[in-house]
Amino acid sequence: MQAIFNRRSIRKYTDKKVPEEMIEQILRAGMAAPSAGNSQPWHFIVVDDRNILNEITKVHPYSKMLNEASHAIIVCGDRSLQKYEGYWVQDCSAAMENMLIMAQDIGLGAVWLGVYPNEERVKAISEIFGLPENVTPLSIMSLGYPAETKEPANRFNPSRVHRNRW
Repeated sequence: MQAIFNRRSIRKYTDKKVPEEMIEQILRAGMAAPSAGNSQPWHFIVVDDRNILNEITKVHPYSKMLNEASHAIIVCGDRSLQKYEGYWVQDCSAAMENMLIMAQDIGLGAVWLGVYPNEERVKAISEIFGLPENVTPLSIMSLGYPAETKEPANRFNPSRVHRNRW
């Protein structure tokens, strides 16, 4: 459970390439996420092509760390697989969080880059990757060996906890 509390957004990476075994561990963690009606409406695009990583930085204003990242993983929701309309967003978000925690647990650095619901980003990422009409990019995980360290952040805020009613 320490991976949950130690996880931080890492935006600086070494030039060491993440091995495929670690990528598979991260993907397995993503696919272990809960989903509405067990629909598992996700697809993942693993990107290690430097030209494509650089292309993403031209259309996503907060993705400059991809210039250094070993990989990116695009988390996409396949609306044709969802059992309950609109829940693909929660399902794919759960998958992304699992992947972020796994990356932390195995010694990698990662950051969540939002794509959906920003229409311009959705369109641009969909075009770069040639996504089918029924598939929407939710987010991008930037991934690599960390070249920075961050102390765990205690984000517990008791004023945000309500009991039985507001």
